[in-house]
Amino acid sequence: MSKFIDFSDGKALMVNNADWLLDLNYIDVLRDVGAHFSVNNMLRAECYKQRMEKGLSFLEFNYMIMQSYDFYALYQKYGCNMQFGGDDQWSNMLGGTELIRRKLGKDAYAMTITLLLNSEGKKMGKTQSGAVWLDPNKTSPFDFYQYWRNVDDADVLKCLRMLTFLPLEQIDEMDKWEGSQLNQAKEILAFELTKMVHGEEEANKAQASARALFTGGNADNMPTANLTDADFNEEGKIGILDLMVKAELVTSKAEARRGVQQGGVTVNGEKVNDPFTFYEKGDFSEDFILKRGKKNFRKIVVL
Repeated sequence: MSKFIDFSDGKALMVNNADWLLDLNYIDVLRDVGAHFSVNNMLRAECYKQRMEKGLSFLEFNYMIMQSYDFYALYQKYGCNMQFGGDDQWSNMLGGTELIRRKLGKDAYAMTITLLLNSEGKKMGKTQSGAVWLDPNKTSPFDFYQYWRNVDDADVLKCLRMLTFLPLEQIDEMDKWEGSQLNQAKEILAFELTKMVHGEEEANKAQASARALFTGGNADNMPTANLTDADFNEEGKIGILDLMVKAELVTSKAEARRGVQQGGVTVNGEKVNDPFTFYEKGDFSEDFILKRGKKNFRKIVVL
């Protein structure tokens, strides 16, 4: 886990908290750090209240102490006197300010940022394959665009208000939109966020590719999975399960099989019902679009 510290010259420093945590002696932690924490106060924290019902491990219980010690160490080593985090970290961050006050007699501060939750109260940014990344090597601009293009109707306006720089008056007008107009709002959200993260050129490419899936247009800018001769069997064929793994739409053939059996896999708009479906090299001569679920697409190309 890393920490970022901003300095007045506009630069940032990334450090590894293992540099100070791994050298800690358990007895020293109990005596020099644990003595400053009240178990009663910790259990009153909302983050622990919620976990107590499902079961709270001793490791989880100590998270507040470790995060507080991080803040204390950053203050001592780098003069970091303010911590930013999601509002679910409020208790942990306050623990750090209190530890600094008790051990050093200094003031430190914490500032929280509202978490982006969906209409069900769950954190956004998680998919079946993991988090949505800003790094294009982990989440391509197209997949990034598609994630926001497919948010729930109930979440789109909230996301526009929280994540874009569009005038609030313009977003307020969208409150009146219904039905297909909400799809337009989702396109605006996806384009604005992709432009912000990856630039306008990539946003235009992602939007064009996404629209091509439904209009039969040019899908050249869609994320591509390349096949070579080694990917085909002795008969010159590749099965749908292997194809999905190769395209990184799933992490295993078992997951691919479930996707087919549940009716969530299509090729060029046609649903694949048989997990033993095979394709020959000639099948990939034109645009071959493999889709899993509503959001995950790949154009398959044979090199």
